[in-house]
Amino acid sequence: MARLALSSVSTEHVDGVSSSRREPGWLAALRRSALAAYKSLPLETSSLYAHYTDAKRMDPETVVLDTAEPSGVPAAARARLAELESAGTPYAALVGSRVEAIRVTGAAEAAGVRVAPIGEAISSCEGTVRPALESVDHAEDRFTALNTAAFDSGVVVHVPAGADAGGPIHLVSCLPEGGSSSIARNVIIAGESSRATVVQELYSPDGADGQAHMELLTSSVGAGARLDVTTLQMMGAGALNFSTRRARIERDATVNWYLGLFGTALSRYRIDYDLVGQGASVSDSEVAFGSGEQSFDIQACINHDAPSTEGRVTEKSILRGKSRSLFKGMIRIREGASKSSSYLSGRSILLDPDAKSDSIPGLEIATNDVKATHSASVAQIDEEQLFYLQARCMSRAEAERTIVEGFLEPLSRKMSYEVRAWIASLVESKWDGRELKINSDEELRKFIEVEETRYNENAEIEQHYKYR
Repeated sequence: MARLALSSVSTEHVDGVSSSRREPGWLAALRRSALAAYKSLPLETSSLYAHYTDAKRMDPETVVLDTAEPSGVPAAARARLAELESAGTPYAALVGSRVEAIRVTGAAEAAGVRVAPIGEAISSCEGTVRPALESVDHAEDRFTALNTAAFDSGVVVHVPAGADAGGPIHLVSCLPEGGSSSIARNVIIAGESSRATVVQELYSPDGADGQAHMELLTSSVGAGARLDVTTLQMMGAGALNFSTRRARIERDATVNWYLGLFGTALSRYRIDYDLVGQGASVSDSEVAFGSGEQSFDIQACINHDAPSTEGRVTEKSILRGKSRSLFKGMIRIREGASKSSSYLSGRSILLDPDAKSDSIPGLEIATNDVKATHSASVAQIDEEQLFYLQARCMSRAEAERTIVEGFLEPLSRKMSYEVRAWIASLVESKWDGRELKINSDEELRKFIEVEETRYNENAEIEQHYKYR
């Protein structure tokens, strides 16, 4: 099977992917339509966002796709998979375009949770998977269109109505050795009144410069369900990560999303939350830690389509060296979505003079009797605070670290102990220049043996509300 540059993706290529997987005609047609959109769309459809984007750092001439399945599991993921296997934790492992292994055990197995390769799921439960694949408008974004057209891997996680999956289900994705990139299509379906936690871990092998992991993840959350999703991006400093996420949240359902971005030369995330049922809610907490010349481009949109819905997105960036971040956000409260509440915040702390951050939040309000606000701040680390801490026998590095911990503290208090421990561990590893990975449970105990403290964000939010 052929290797080809991303710039050479054609109808022949996407038809070949579809036919090799024996996909139904509707999916082949969807791929062709998405390819046409990909070819015609600019890097950014918004002229405002286009001025700031670093998406051009992904060179389509050097990003290589390979329809042949890779062999072997890179060391970056091998130890982690062995740990999950030993612990009996449910997981799915993807290496490039190959689903390496799937294990559904314990409470998840007893609850009837199913995790299957995307191709197998299309064949065995087309009626359930097809709406998810067709739910995203690929004309909205160039990279969403690319993923719809050319995805070559992915899994479907299905939690039946009323089921409780118990502990987390881990989705471990690693770029393959050999230089090829991957395009994944992942789907999470949480039935009515179900409970599930999904932890996504992203890795790359050594020397993955220019390799890209591209992904489209859609989540369907049924009435009264709760879905918690944590994404930890721990890829190498030269890799690329482009991800589109969309969640459809029904009546009285809740989604908690946690995002930690630490690796890659460029990470571009587009996240949409569609609150379509009365009483639906979402809370999204994001952390990005950049160094060198890393770039993080995050767009988060909260779409209120039903009354009495609630959305909160809080993003925080720590930037060293010449790294940069871009946070783009939009709150849309549509007609008929009265009594809804929405909050959008992007904040950055710059540790070096060459670091840079931009925030572009926005509001679109089409009805009355709502609460909505956005806030943004970008600031260099406070020299007076540094002086104060250094006067108390801290080195400058220790003082910077203490200030950053305080900067993240309000956000981390929204997270579960386990997520807080992972984020704290990765921040520490990034700070010290160590390998980015999730440590074993034993090594993480020092992070979770911390007494829980209270943090009341409501007073801060109330000060910002512009619409009531």
